Amino acid sequence: MARLTKKQKEAVAKIDKSKFYSLSEASALIKEISNAKFDASVDIAIRLGVDPKKANQMVRGVVSLPHGTGKDIKVLALVTPDKEQEAKDAGADFVGLNEYLDKIKGGWTDVDVIITMPSVMGKLGPLGRVLGPRGLMPNPKTGTVTMEVGKAVSDVKKGKIDFKVDKFGIIHAAIGKASFDLAKLIDNANELLTTIVKLKPAASKGTYMESVFMSSTMSPSVRIDEKSI
Repeated sequence: MARLTKKQKEAVAKIDKSKFYSLSEASALIKEISNAKFDASVDIAIRLGVDPKKANQMVRGVVSLPHGTGKDIKVLALVTPDKEQEAKDAGADFVGLNEYLDKIKGGWTDVDVIITMPSVMGKLGPLGRVLGPRGLMPNPKTGTVTMEVGKAVSDVKKGKIDFKVDKFGIIHAAIGKASFDLAKLIDNANELLTTIVKLKPAASKGTYMESVFMSSTMSPSVRIDEKSI
């Protein structure tokens, strides 16, 4: 078992493991104990009372964080020539089609989000083995397959994220940076959590939101009282 550093021990000592914190308390505490030498990402992990193996209990969606993620999201727009300028004007980092399809075939995936058009999706099918495991395959449900390419690029750049419950019934999402003002962290976290609450499947019985934890890169986690959400 790895030994904790002095700063890590101090951080752990500030957390009352027997306490469920309110969203505002947890956000303030995470800011206080985040002592990485870089601007740490603040993340939330939500365990849901669903069975992801059942299609009628799958939880996935998109949310626009009011204050963005604090991360410079690299966007690839795989579009036909008539949509290239629209994608560039909206801020896409990479714009094109065949040349980028060839790069992806060669293993290149140095982007965070891929946005494309319905007519191009057929060309992406063979690349599923490369894009799927990395969570990069565009999907109409998340707004990344659309004719409104400019809007899609702009939304992602401003802080629109997609989330999906994993095979363990947990949703992981970044909601900002430790350097964010407390109010901005709370706003972002609240926007994500309330969106997930609204997506409760009708087939889900019993407790829906079983546990919520907030943490930052390299920090211990803080449990949030799900009843306060």
